[in-house]
Amino acid sequence: MPPVPADTAAPQPPAAPRRDAAAAATAAAPAGSAEGRGEAEGAEPPTAGEERAVTAPLVGPPAPPKAAAPERETWTRQMDFIMSCVGFAVGLGNVWRFPYLCYKNGGGVFLIPYLLIVFVGGIPVFFLEVALGQFMKQGGIAAWNIAPLFKGLGLASMVIVFFCNSYYIMILVWGLFYLVHSLTDTLPWATCGHAWNTEQCAELFHLELCRNGSTNASAGTAPFNLSCADLASKRSPVIEFWENKVLRLSGDLSEPGEMNWQMILCLVTTWVVVYFCIWKGVKSTGKIVYFTALFPYVVLILLLVHGVTLPGALGGIVYYLKPDWSKLAEAQVWIDAGTQIFFSYAIGLGALTALGSYNRFHNNCYRDAYILAVINSSTSFFAGFVVFSVLGFMASEQGVDISKVAESGPGLAFIAYPKAVTLMPLSPLWATLFFFMLLVLGLDSQFVGVEGFITGILDLFPQPGAGSLRRELTAALCCVVCCLIDLSMVTQGGMYVFQLFDNYSASGITLLWQAFWECVVIAWVYGADRFMDDVARMIGYRPLPFMKWCWAVVTPLVCVGIFVFHVVNYKPLTYNKTYVYPWWGDAIGWVLALSSMLCIPCTVLYKLLRCKGSLRERWQLLTTPIWGHHHLEYLTPEAEAKLLAPEPPKEKAMLFETVI
Repeated sequence: MPPVPADTAAPQPPAAPRRDAAAAATAAAPAGSAEGRGEAEGAEPPTAGEERAVTAPLVGPPAPPKAAAPERETWTRQMDFIMSCVGFAVGLGNVWRFPYLCYKNGGGVFLIPYLLIVFVGGIPVFFLEVALGQFMKQGGIAAWNIAPLFKGLGLASMVIVFFCNSYYIMILVWGLFYLVHSLTDTLPWATCGHAWNTEQCAELFHLELCRNGSTNASAGTAPFNLSCADLASKRSPVIEFWENKVLRLSGDLSEPGEMNWQMILCLVTTWVVVYFCIWKGVKSTGKIVYFTALFPYVVLILLLVHGVTLPGALGGIVYYLKPDWSKLAEAQVWIDAGTQIFFSYAIGLGALTALGSYNRFHNNCYRDAYILAVINSSTSFFAGFVVFSVLGFMASEQGVDISKVAESGPGLAFIAYPKAVTLMPLSPLWATLFFFMLLVLGLDSQFVGVEGFITGILDLFPQPGAGSLRRELTAALCCVVCCLIDLSMVTQGGMYVFQLFDNYSASGITLLWQAFWECVVIAWVYGADRFMDDVARMIGYRPLPFMKWCWAVVTPLVCVGIFVFHVVNYKPLTYNKTYVYPWWGDAIGWVLALSSMLCIPCTVLYKLLRCKGSLRERWQLLTTPIWGHHHLEYLTPEAEAKLLAPEPPKEKAMLFETVI
């Protein structure tokens, strides 16, 4: 009988090697490879009739020597993994999104729903993804060989992280552009009179004076008086630098306009840096993240020390933390907390699974998950003091309420903060520090995301003997393709394209959909208790039962609740609260979102239709895990003795399912 095709054959682990020759026979075969699907050394693969009762001899017949597959690369030291996760998960969202959400949703009160959802949503899914990668020793796609029917989860995460890699780097490109223009005596966005400024440009100060009928302003260098009505039509030089110099913004999504050669130069430079950060694999990446993960904290501390000495800083910090208990009754506050956690913890992108796959098998990933959660959330909270001390100073200098200057996202990084810097002494110095920190903060999130994507692709098409050249070429191809996509974002209509990617391709809806199915598959298809046993096999003890109940019930319910809220309250996309995207623009956005979301049901349907047998037989067949060699390698004789049923002394065969 010919072997059953790979997608329909019951995957079985390889034959147990002899204990006295384990070192020579335990070369790891990637799960999903021919050997990982149940081909014992020198034995034939299982046939359709051997699906449920395959036995493997403890001592097999002699076989021709086979080239040993190289062992999977691991981190040089465990701190490399911690730093990589910090660099990837702690990013721009911690600095420019959390502080804004905190002040908008009741100040210190926002921490109540935030911390609650951290424990029932953020940490459980974060731990699940890292533990899955560590147990399966595979990247974002092949790790779902633990339940092959749902391998679409891995494909979906690769689509999301690919889109994320494509558009996220534009923030680094803009940051590099601002950094270069900060290396001057006078910041170019501090004054009017440049080629990109319009007649409406005005340097505005003490706006409260317009209540008396006039205010002091300057257009270029000539001072004059403006009434409040005239003032409303004037534009800040900071906004004009952002829209006319950096973005060169057109009027519509359908008007791409010309490419900005300066932005193209920054784009290519940034992608070259990203490539050389990841081209040699985790051995080199693990060293670079020590700088990229720790340096932003140094700059944040310097900015905080400087910020609290500015006039009005205390008022900004009070505004950031002042509790408004009535906000707890609003659903939007809880939705914002949940969405922020899924964003900032980098859940659903497959990169955490890829990073975990380079861990040693017995690494305590349970402890690491809590450590990384504390670092991530503490950074978000700390960044709020940095941001609002500066915003308080800016509001004080301009004589306006802090709500008028508080911004989120690119508005904070490229409008509010640059404007605040122009009011400080030694403004070029602080601008240079801020934008260098922004660049480094986003750089490690970018290259670790690219690393996760490359790991998933290489594990999907394993070629053990290909060497490092294959990896370098794959990384180069990935960077070139993403760079070509980014060319659409350095045109005059590029900001509209950027927002489409930002709001749809890696949005809250796609991440919540991904996290929901991850928990359901592990808890209800593979088995929550079974996965807890696997974790215990790695770390030496079972995690708290709380984690199991989160995977099975609590986290899926949280995901469904926030997902439904997003869908019910959906509104067409707008830019700057004025430009409304055309219907076909929103349609393109939904295509980006559904391109990842539909991977899961389409893959399930395809595999079920392609398989033979009754529906129950297909389900049993396609939910049987595909193991790799390392799962037997790390089963010690003592562990096997506890798992195996007693056997007659002379019998040399055993059920593999019993071993696993």
